[in-house]
Amino acid sequence: MNSHLTLKQYRNLDLFLFAVMLLLFEWIIATAASRWFPGQPYTVSLVSAITTIVLMRWGPWAAIHAALGGLVYCVVSSAEPRHYLIYIVGNLFAMLSLILLKGFGHKKIRDNVLLSLLFGEATLLFMQLGRAIVALALGSKLPECLAFFTTDALSGLFTVVLVWITRRLDGIFENQISYLLRVQKEQKEEEGGN
Repeated sequence: MNSHLTLKQYRNLDLFLFAVMLLLFEWIIATAASRWFPGQPYTVSLVSAITTIVLMRWGPWAAIHAALGGLVYCVVSSAEPRHYLIYIVGNLFAMLSLILLKGFGHKKIRDNVLLSLLFGEATLLFMQLGRAIVALALGSKLPECLAFFTTDALSGLFTVVLVWITRRLDGIFENQISYLLRVQKEQKEEEGGN
């Protein structure tokens, strides 16, 4: 029996595990916000942080996590139907970060602390912008649309911290195809040295 995963199996398992983490953390955070701190003007979310990490690892597959984060938030907070559109479709604007990945390259973003942190913040800003645009298109007033930026400011701090931590861990904040090729090369060098 073959104990090695194919690239597709590895990717699917990896995406699934990040989705489970996102579901669990977002459910806990949204439950705490809606039940224990309902009057607070600020929200906290790990969706942008996890989406940023998955963007680095698998590129456009992170759209699953961006949309899933919006869905979980809406379900837990008993949102109105229009909010499902705002959060799910709005979060998909995070995919604009793919332009940064293409422009700078995975390696340069991963290796440069400032670029890594800016990449995470850009992902969050694209999500917030997406929510504001969708809300505006659905008839929301401008102050309500601007609130997507102000009430979610703490998420930016969490995104920076999580990106900073994960970029220091080998293979976590890294394009996974490059990572697998690097690990395979290192294993071959070790075998050749023995």
